[in-house]
Amino acid sequence: MGEIVTTTGDVDVVEEESNFTSASAHILIGEIMVCNQDLQKIKEDINDVDKRLKNITDVLGRI
Repeated sequence: MGEIVTTTGDVDVVEEESNFTSASAHILIGEIMVCNQDLQKIKEDINDVDKRLKNITDVLGRI
């Protein structure tokens, strides 16, 4: 058995796999790449919202 500790502090107990293959690595890399794309989209959305909030604040500051 092995443990994987996430950035949130969660601990997942997983069975250690003795036959980790190149194919397994490619699958994991693919999943990581998808997650990175999702995170990039979230960052862009946050930046868009931040810009809109700044514009609203500027308009309200002029009133």
